[in-house]
Amino acid sequence: MPINSKAVAVIPARWASTRFPGKPLALIKGKPMIEWVVRQAQKASRISEVIVATDDERILEAVTKFGGQAVMTSPEHATGSDRIAEVALGLKCDIVVNVQGDEPLIPPENIDQVIRCLDNNPSLSAATLMMPVHDPDEISNPNIVKVIADQKGRALYFSRAPIPFHRDEWKSGSYEDILKSKEKGLSLVYKHVGLYAYTRSFLLEFTRLNPTPLEQLEKLEQLRIIEHGYPIQIDITEKKSIGVDQIEDLERVERILDKQNPC
Repeated sequence: MPINSKAVAVIPARWASTRFPGKPLALIKGKPMIEWVVRQAQKASRISEVIVATDDERILEAVTKFGGQAVMTSPEHATGSDRIAEVALGLKCDIVVNVQGDEPLIPPENIDQVIRCLDNNPSLSAATLMMPVHDPDEISNPNIVKVIADQKGRALYFSRAPIPFHRDEWKSGSYEDILKSKEKGLSLVYKHVGLYAYTRSFLLEFTRLNPTPLEQLEKLEQLRIIEHGYPIQIDITEKKSIGVDQIEDLERVERILDKQNPC
């Protein structure tokens, strides 16, 4: 794949949510969350276009109002990947980046990094990121997806369970010691960063693949790629992002923004 490959960021944003209906339009310092996500994605140097893929006229109107680009998609899509694939059908680009619509602080550097993963591995079709876990509570938290990769940086497995399992160090069920003992040369625990880059052709192929057993067990869509035998290149980042899962998370994001811009 050429280094100057054209990359487009697509942000899936749906209205319905069991825990937080209308989340994309939740206000953060007076602006809808989806605007913060769009603005961050636009800062990525490798992105030529940012498109919001939505199923709701209210989100479409809000994005248009702040000058963003949005496309209406089918309300029948089961996943965000399906939604961005519908948009990708009409795109002329090499790479499509799936940017989560509930990460208003997503680092633009992470978007550029996941694109470079594909640029540097032209034989592959999908890439994502991971970062070291520093909080022992995250290891046992099923909402934090863990991942392990092979020596070439290709994902072996994603799980909501603690992986890899350090049999000797975790006998007591405590994860604190392993995070303090890097000098032992043991594998660190990594959590998945929910940011994906696909070649456009593979994205369309992936969303047509049948769901797989492990995907359905773990409720992790990326396992479908691995189970069908396709590699996912995975790179390490230390740049954090915060997902907004519930209303309380909005205050957390605003506090961070206040620290970044105290005036």
